[in-house]
Amino acid sequence: MLNGRTTPPGSLALTAYQRLHDEIVRGTLLPGQKLLIRELCKRYGIGLSPVREALNRLSGQRLVVHNEQRGFMVAPLSELDLEDILRARLWLNETGLRRSMEYGDNNWEERVVIACHRLSRTPRFWDEGSIEINPAWEEAHRLFHAALVSACGSAWLEGFCDQLFHAFERYRYLSRVAAATSPLHQNAEHAAIMDAAVSRKVEDAARLLQEHFDRTGRLVRKQLAGMISSAKNGTRNIAEITA
Repeated sequence: MLNGRTTPPGSLALTAYQRLHDEIVRGTLLPGQKLLIRELCKRYGIGLSPVREALNRLSGQRLVVHNEQRGFMVAPLSELDLEDILRARLWLNETGLRRSMEYGDNNWEERVVIACHRLSRTPRFWDEGSIEINPAWEEAHRLFHAALVSACGSAWLEGFCDQLFHAFERYRYLSRVAAATSPLHQNAEHAAIMDAAVSRKVEDAARLLQEHFDRTGRLVRKQLAGMISSAKNGTRNIAEITA
C-alpha cells in the first residue's frame, strides 16, 4: 500500500525497480554496496516480492550482481567494464543511426528535431555553479539519443541502446564529469548530429556520433582512473568522491 492506496503487485515491482535503478545510476547506492532486501523494503515501503523482482530485473541489466551465498549487491565499477560499455554503445548506436537514416520517414526526422530542440532548451544543472544535473535534462538527453535510433526497425536494438545509455550514465555520475563538461559544447555536438542525421549525411552523422561518445568517454576514463588510484592509495574512496 502506497499513500493509503492498494497498489497492484506489478506496479509495486515497477516502483521498486525505478527507485533502485535511479539510486544506482545516480550513485546514491554505491558500487559494491550490499542490497539487503528487508532494508530496501523498509526504505521504499514495499513488500519482499516486488523488491526481489526489481533486484532480479536489475541483475539482468548488470546494474546489480546476484550471488546465491552473498545475496544482491550493486555492480562494481571497473575500467574494463567501462571500455566494454563504450565499445558496445558505439557499435549499437551507430548501427541504429545508420538504419534509421536509411528507413526513417518524415515522422522520424520530426522526432529527432523536436528531441534535440527540447534538449537544448532544458537547463543541464539545477542552478548556476552547481554540478547536480537536472533530472529533466537527463530525460531529454536520453530521449534525444533514443530518437536517433528509433527508426532502425529493431525493438531489441533500441532496448540495448537504452540499457547501455543508463549503464554509461552510472559512470558519468560517479566521476562527476558533468562538472568538467561545457553545456554549450554539448548542445553544439547534439545539434550537429541532428543536422547530419535529418540531412541523411550518413558518414558525417556516424562520425559526429563517434566523436561525441569518444569525447565523453575520455573525460570519464580520466575521472575513473583518478578514483581508482585514490582508492588503491587509501587516500580517497568512492563514497567520499560521490558525496
